[in-house]
Formats: sequence, C-alpha cells, structure tokens
Amino acid sequence: MSLKRIDFLLADGERLDDLQIDGLKVIQHKDQFRFSVDAVLLSHFAHLKKKSRVIDLGTGTGVIPLLLTTRGADNITGIEINAVMADLAKRSVKYNQLEDKIKIVQWDLREIRNLFQASMFDLVVANPPYRPVKQGKISELDAVAIARHEVTATLEDVVMTARYLLNMRGRFAMVHLPERLTEIIVVMHSVGIEPKRLQFVHSKMGKKPVLVLIEGVVGARSGLIVEKPFTIYNEDGSYHKDIMEYYAR
Repeated sequence: MSLKRIDFLLADGERLDDLQIDGLKVIQHKDQFRFSVDAVLLSHFAHLKKKSRVIDLGTGTGVIPLLLTTRGADNITGIEINAVMADLAKRSVKYNQLEDKIKIVQWDLREIRNLFQASMFDLVVANPPYRPVKQGKISELDAVAIARHEVTATLEDVVMTARYLLNMRGRFAMVHLPERLTEIIVVMHSVGIEPKRLQFVHSKMGKKPVLVLIEGVVGARSGLIVEKPFTIYNEDGSYHKDIMEYYAR
C-alpha cells in the first residue's frame, strides 16, 4: 500500500493501526472509542459456519467484521449509530479491499426493524456498552460514552435486536462484564436464546475474570458448556499462549 494511498485515507487525528493478522489494518481516531482485546476475543470465540450471514451490532471501527474475514466469513454487515465511527469503518473496509465481504451501515440498532426483515441472519455478534448510564465515569467525549455506557442501547435492546435478526438455530455471541452475567442469562432466556457456551477471560492466571464470552442458540435445548478459562498475559507481562495462538498463522 503506497504512502499516497494512506495520506488520502487519513484525516487529522486519525491513525492506521495494524491488526497483526493477514495484513489487516484499521483506521482509528484519537477522539473516538478505539478497539481493545475484547473485540479480538469475540471475533475468535463466535461459532462461525460456512456461508453464514453475519451481523455485528455496534461495530465501531469495524474490527470484528475485519477479523471475521480471516476465519472465512464473507457476508458480514456492521451496524454503527455513530456517524464518525461508521465512516472510519467504511474506510477501513475499503482500505483492506473487503467491500465484497463487509457492508457498514450507519443505523440505530433499536430501529433495526426498519432496516431488515426478521430472521435474516445466522450469527449475531455484539461487543456492547458494558455499564448502565448511572455506573462508572462518563467520558466527556460523546463517542466514548456511547461505546462504554448504555447511552443509546441497553443490554435488553441488544439482546432483543439479536433475537429479531436471528433465524431458528441462529447464534448470538457477545462479550461483556462477568458482574452482569446473571442479568445477561436472564435476558437471553426471556427472548428465546438459550445460553450454550461460556468462557471467562482473565488478565493473568489466578486473577478474577475481567470479561465473559457467551454464546446462545435460538430455540436450543438447555445445556451450558463452560470452556476452559482464557488468559491474556503471563506473569512477566508478555502475551499468554492463549492469545498468541490467534496470531500463529
């Protein structure tokens, strides 16, 4: 990729970050929410079948759709309410020449019925805002507040939207905070998504989990598999083999 091409794509405050896999890069802005390891974990955790029609709710800069293409996904839609973030995602898709596999749409997921018919997707993924508005410090930057707190979409909004979009036996995969796991399971059950897989993510071995990955199936029987814990860092601060396996390509 030529320097001229990069200069054309990047505006003031933007940078091009390497995703360290398959040569993929993502455009990010210093004043917008920037992706972290949770998006990487979710993109590898979700059960992906061949020819699946996939949608990412709250795609941000489009990192999850980009990473899903490395696993063979070729029909992905990313929904993002923030116009600036949606534009970054669209340009990242274009930069990586993946327009034939990924479509980014600026839209409010709470109004998804005005965009898609029901039961159109096989897999829904979401890395939603983790905290209710009344919990935690709200960022002065609106884009960051929307990404971290339930300003424009609550947990219930995300799960109900996922259920509307999924076909029978379709899968919903999400990354969230362990402290909200009980609430997550209750909400999933309430809309007919049966939790089937669960994995806790630890910053280091022996530490309490910092994230939880959960996947449910529409109309499935009960029966939850708790997978072995995932560790991000070794004691010396280097990446643990769990996460290094994602990049051993």
